[in-house]
Amino acid sequence: MSTVTEDHKKNAKSETTSDILLEVKGLKKYFPIKAGILQRTVGHVKAVDDVSFFIKKGETFGLVGESGCGKSTTGRAIIRLYEPTAGEIIFDGENIANIPEKSLRPYRKDIQMVFQDPYSSLNPRKTVGTILEEPFRVHNLYSKKERKERVEHLLEKVGLNPSLRDRYPHEFSGGQRQRIGIARSLTLNPKLIIGDEPVSALDVSIQSQVLNIMDDLQKEFGLTYLFIAHDLAVVKHISDRIGVMYLGRMMEVTDKKTLYRNPLHPYTQALLSAIPKSHPSEVKRERIILKGDVPSPANPPAGCVFHTRCPQAMDHCKQAVPMLQELEPGHFVACHLYE
Repeated sequence: MSTVTEDHKKNAKSETTSDILLEVKGLKKYFPIKAGILQRTVGHVKAVDDVSFFIKKGETFGLVGESGCGKSTTGRAIIRLYEPTAGEIIFDGENIANIPEKSLRPYRKDIQMVFQDPYSSLNPRKTVGTILEEPFRVHNLYSKKERKERVEHLLEKVGLNPSLRDRYPHEFSGGQRQRIGIARSLTLNPKLIIGDEPVSALDVSIQSQVLNIMDDLQKEFGLTYLFIAHDLAVVKHISDRIGVMYLGRMMEVTDKKTLYRNPLHPYTQALLSAIPKSHPSEVKRERIILKGDVPSPANPPAGCVFHTRCPQAMDHCKQAVPMLQELEPGHFVACHLYE
């Protein structure tokens, strides 16, 4: 049963079609569990289970949650690195969830990804220039001279000297490699960039530099971001709206000001209470300690998946899956406390 209410559908419809670049409806991604000599399927890991949200053109949508909640799998399913089990991925008015690989090719230019690990996302046997030219060759774009000029232009845009194009990835620092990854994602002038924890492997001092570069590029090129992270402080810096995930499901979706000022879901409240205060003027939150461990996605709890750790759980939470409903304009929460 879909956890998306009519409120969510109406809200998406209230935005004009031209405003919404990406709309995800009831997205599921299950990984089979094999066992025995014959490797029969004995169960499924429900990495993403009925997730819905939309992203407007030119905005940054932050997707947050603990490790293993399914946020990276969501990003990879959207870009079709993982084949979705069910649901719709409507990109620029077209459902690309189930179209064949050949028909998907034109959309590859419009959706790009920046990966978490800058060390493993770049081919160590190729120079930076060759890595950045590869998308042009694959799509048969530009002459050899134009490709070189565009590569040098991209390196300048991410704050690197164009003369470094003949160096190999191992000759760069982690922050520089991530800049190269961002430059690669820009080569084909995409409409949407999915950042899969693009700064989590970097030092804090370098994180702010990379985030500022992404912010500048968004303004210059009119980019739309799906920014995946587990650090709520980082997400607050770059996002316009935020979705909070837990165990493959969406718990809360709203704009960042509302989320940090008035979180409604008990899970969101617990996450925000763990953020250290960076300034005395900030609102002091009572620390909420969640008991127990995150359940296995191979055997999620019945009803609300958060009820095993929720300090406000009721009997009803153990039986019925809460609907993602709009409690305030643009503020969606999946929790029985507000029904």
